[in-house]
Amino acid sequence: MAKKSDTVVISVGGSLIVPDSIDEKFLKNFKKVILKHTRRGTKFVIITGGGKTCRNYQNAANKVTKLTDNDLDWLGIHTTRLNAHLMRAIFYKEAHPVIVKNPKSNINANAKIIIAAGWKPGWSTDYDAVLIAKNIGATKVVNLSNINYVYTKDPKKHKSAKPIKEINWTDFRKLLPEKWDPGLNSPFDPIAAREAEKIGLEVAIINGKKLGEFEKYLSGKAFSGTIIRG
Repeated sequence: MAKKSDTVVISVGGSLIVPDSIDEKFLKNFKKVILKHTRRGTKFVIITGGGKTCRNYQNAANKVTKLTDNDLDWLGIHTTRLNAHLMRAIFYKEAHPVIVKNPKSNINANAKIIIAAGWKPGWSTDYDAVLIAKNIGATKVVNLSNINYVYTKDPKKHKSAKPIKEINWTDFRKLLPEKWDPGLNSPFDPIAAREAEKIGLEVAIINGKKLGEFEKYLSGKAFSGTIIRG
């Protein structure tokens, strides 16, 4: 893929695709938004998370035998790939037929939409999204998750937590733990954040259940969510 500043990399949280069972309504609405903006000239790389499918496989395997962290990671990776195939099937007319698994590979497709999935143990899909953006020269990554904003503290534990609408990378990274692990409850992978700061990425964290806000971001309008840059 030629380096294009009009390409947006989207990390779609697995909790949106498979919160419990597959969320067909979300997928239909997501498809509408993406196709609307491809018609306007925007290209997309969409990387998928694992969601409930991932947890179901990991929990079931752990009840049978004690798994290593490596095996748990691989189960997670393969569920992201299953969700990626689901997403590629949904966009079969527009998407490149091959799913990107290695974010450092030569991504040379000219399709309007490219679908990607997890790569290898120890790497989150957040980190994969940042590496894909670096690889193709994209300047924007959107993290669609199930939170409205990044907060000053965990809002589930602290009533005094305040939403953050815009923050720079230095201050944002102070809110994150030093290391990433597969069970981490964090708005963004801290290793991915470090790399994103290095290459000057803009990352928008938006609640994917509110696709109207995602569309506002794509249209350059004010939206509900958190922008990290600078």
